Amino acid sequence: MQKIRNIAIIAHVDHGKTTLVDRMILQAKIFRDSSKCGDLILDNNDLERERGITILAKNVSVPYGEYKINIIDTPGHADFGGEVERVLNMADGVLLLVDAFEGTMPQTRFVLQKALEMGKKPIVVVNKVDKPNCRPEEVNEQVFDLMFSLNATEYQLDFKTLYGSAKNGWMSFDWKDPKEDITQLLDTIISEIPAPEFLEGTPQMLISSLEYSPYVGRIAIGRVTRGVLKAGMNASLCKRDGEIVKSRVKELMIFKGLEKEKVSEVKSGDICAVVGIEGFDIGDTIADYENPEPLAPISIDEPTMSMLFTINDSPFFGKEGKFVTSRHIKDRLEKELEKNLALRVKEGLTADSFIVNGRGVLHISVLIETMRREGFELQVGQPKVLDKNINGIRCEPVEFLTIDLPAEMVGRAIEMVTRRKGSLLHMDHRGERTHLEFDIPSRGLIGLRSNLITATQGEAVVSHRFKAYEPYKGEIEKRSNGSLISIETGNAIAYSMDKLQDRGKFFISPGEDIYAGQVVGENSRADDLGINLCKTKKLTNVRASGSDDKAMLPPPIVFSLEEALEYIQEDELVEVTPKSIRLRKIYLDENERKRRKG
Repeated sequence: MQKIRNIAIIAHVDHGKTTLVDRMILQAKIFRDSSKCGDLILDNNDLERERGITILAKNVSVPYGEYKINIIDTPGHADFGGEVERVLNMADGVLLLVDAFEGTMPQTRFVLQKALEMGKKPIVVVNKVDKPNCRPEEVNEQVFDLMFSLNATEYQLDFKTLYGSAKNGWMSFDWKDPKEDITQLLDTIISEIPAPEFLEGTPQMLISSLEYSPYVGRIAIGRVTRGVLKAGMNASLCKRDGEIVKSRVKELMIFKGLEKEKVSEVKSGDICAVVGIEGFDIGDTIADYENPEPLAPISIDEPTMSMLFTINDSPFFGKEGKFVTSRHIKDRLEKELEKNLALRVKEGLTADSFIVNGRGVLHISVLIETMRREGFELQVGQPKVLDKNINGIRCEPVEFLTIDLPAEMVGRAIEMVTRRKGSLLHMDHRGERTHLEFDIPSRGLIGLRSNLITATQGEAVVSHRFKAYEPYKGEIEKRSNGSLISIETGNAIAYSMDKLQDRGKFFISPGEDIYAGQVVGENSRADDLGINLCKTKKLTNVRASGSDDKAMLPPPIVFSLEEALEYIQEDELVEVTPKSIRLRKIYLDENERKRRKG
């Protein structure tokens, strides 16, 4: 067992974790045919590649000499934080990856704190030293100060630091001395990360992660803590609530490169996948059949946000998607629950609606985006934050928010956050940029990122992390502008759009099909306004100067899915189909809306 090393890679979003793992895979020459390995081998999901973020934690093993290095690539984004804490249970040490310019960020701090509390020893990798304005030595000091403030032990503070560029494929102990490859990093992992202990006794394995296969169902992934697991053996599943279910291990697989390899037994210390255990949850223990001894279960992040999912009942339903019924949506959500742990689904008020609870807007919007790509049509309501009643007091989730931005834009950012009940905790200057830290209610974050990025011309780096439930902070001012609503179904005509330009900004282009009740723009005033965009110009045989001017229209505002979810008001829905994202009123008929309002 001395030949195995289990490491988790932790870092803030976009600091280069996945790129570094790809480098290790390439150096180990797992692919015989080098043409098969493109960029981002691990982020193989289209959404992960487009957004440049890791959504699912992944396991991979890299052979290095006589050793096998099990690597767990973890998500850096706060909405997927539930993934990170679980996988740390499988590792004996961590690789802490930090950007040579940005330094330590809040998500780095959160995961590092968990790792230090578990007694893991880190190896620090200062990545992206080829960036202009980078400050590798300063960042290394910053990491030491952070670990010291998190009560790291002397053993943990005696860490090794490597510098390099995962993108360019080198790591070195001296950032001014680039090497040819990442051999020094792999050698450091072998020498610094302790080998897993082999513990004698009855088998025990804590289920830390899962995969779903359409052929064999759910596959439990975890590290064998004690004893030996054998294929075909009888076992007990110790559930979190104390219930013990008798079961059987059908197959065992270990990770070999990017693939899994079937084996007859797995000894303690190695990470494996178990097929055949039914009805398990994350945090359950696979234990001995006769004398089951459960391990301490792991906690999973509670959902903090909910959204209404319902069938698409707009006049354009079924034109673009394959799956449009409530049965399709229900089956798809149940399938998602198999592998998405922080998700909860309840029946809505009507038979065709469902309430979906998740970790944040990004967490749920990734599911919606995946569904629309699979051919689903659905409508989604405004995101709502889940409050709790603690000792008779109404409490809401509060997040720790950090913003990095140019010094001259600080005032604007502070004003925007404090208007949303945020309180400034700390501010410091890092070269030409300023680092701000806030506490802010989760509902204050809805729509904040897009507004901040617009206000700072794309310069702001925004990140947040769930902190705790705190007493309700009071009402937050909502969007101040009303909506422009179409009162006709038909084709949007450039002539009418030109005549109505002074009413506000449009979300549609001329020639687009629209329906009555669709939100086609933002009113320049606070109330909603019904407009007719389908009116054509009356043709006469009278010619007059100025009557034939061309319509000059600015480009429409185009929303991404998250922006649309953050933009809508309580009486509006986002209609999502494989080809379109439309905004609409819940009640399409104008008279119906007036009756319900008044």
